[in-house]
Amino acid sequence: MKHLRPYIRESKHSQTLLIHQLSQERAAGGEEVFRFGFGQSPFPVPRQVRDALADSAHRKEYMSVQGHPPLREAIASFHNNMEHKNWRAEQIVVGAGSKILIYCVLAAFQEAQVLLPAPSWVSYEPQARLAGHKVNWLVTTYDNQWRLTPEQLDKFCCSRADPAPPLVLVFNYPSNPTGQTYSRGQLQQLAEVMRKHDIVVIADEIYSLLSYDHDHATLDEFYPEGCIVSSGISKWCGAGGWRLGFVRIPDSFGKEFFQAVLGIASETYSCAPSPIQLAATCAYGDHSLARSYLDKQIECLDEVSQFCSDTLRRAGVDVHPAQGGFYLFPAFDGFRKGLAARGIGTGEELTNALLANTGVALLPGSAFGMPAESLTARLAFVDFDGEQIMNAGADKPTFPRVEQGIAGMCAWLSELT
Repeated sequence: MKHLRPYIRESKHSQTLLIHQLSQERAAGGEEVFRFGFGQSPFPVPRQVRDALADSAHRKEYMSVQGHPPLREAIASFHNNMEHKNWRAEQIVVGAGSKILIYCVLAAFQEAQVLLPAPSWVSYEPQARLAGHKVNWLVTTYDNQWRLTPEQLDKFCCSRADPAPPLVLVFNYPSNPTGQTYSRGQLQQLAEVMRKHDIVVIADEIYSLLSYDHDHATLDEFYPEGCIVSSGISKWCGAGGWRLGFVRIPDSFGKEFFQAVLGIASETYSCAPSPIQLAATCAYGDHSLARSYLDKQIECLDEVSQFCSDTLRRAGVDVHPAQGGFYLFPAFDGFRKGLAARGIGTGEELTNALLANTGVALLPGSAFGMPAESLTARLAFVDFDGEQIMNAGADKPTFPRVEQGIAGMCAWLSELT
């Protein structure tokens, strides 16, 4: 079928899923691998939620495209209670993961200009291009803790050649891949620029409940009229493979936009799986269970982040401790001369060398929109037994695989100086 080649859409394998596959293959071949490449929660789904899924396994009916009404009520109540939101169930659309819902929101625009801070999660750009939109990157810096600044955003908006198409900013915090987030003051300043230029914001808050500061801020507090929030159970509830997410669309977007999102959802995933929706209703319904579960996760993740960042910084790596989630975004510029002597000049070459020489699997910064020559990488510090930690009671958590992987990285880097 060679005649089809000129007509096939260009599409790459998701870099995060690919590194997961490569890590599995390396381990299956008996080779050492430290799984710092794939960002999957190491913690188990709470037992009550697993029991609810088992009890719902017989439910095979299609549910509403918008989502099971009791689940949408539970999601609104949960986030109103946990994050001081002001949501209603009718504003929420449930889907088979927040990933497909972000695509549905992007596809609801016939034309848009999508803006991404670099680094950003690997799937935002491909999804925007699949939806037929132009994508622009705003590269952030280590000195600004990889944060988008109001000045950057305003400068870009003022320089647009054609300001007519909607500008859609996909804004993820705490960030995958950097682990950084924003203070109330920083969000407020960004919101002023967003409002000035009528920016549509998809606020990807999938890691929001894993913010190490319990009193964390969220963007829709400052920019409620322009902020679509996406989230789900994959991170805070440890249920990534269950594929259950949602978006909350404010009334200001109007019924036509809401119906457009529902229409695209109906023609792509039909509805989220019924047993998963019923189990998620349990997860979102027990606020005290969620708070206790989150407190244990956050305490552990904060400790692992501090260990990794402290150890790497002592070895000469530039890295900010995480403020939420389970990622670091180290920069290896201090080793550029030594790396060049080994023929390594890009982030991809660096991560390939680390995997080959130390068994540490990372993803290069270029997978997240950084320039190829950027000597940055994402490190997901999740190669530990989260179930053992959750069941350890008062015992100090241990993470020997993380310690070994970081030690191996540092030893290899020391040979470059």
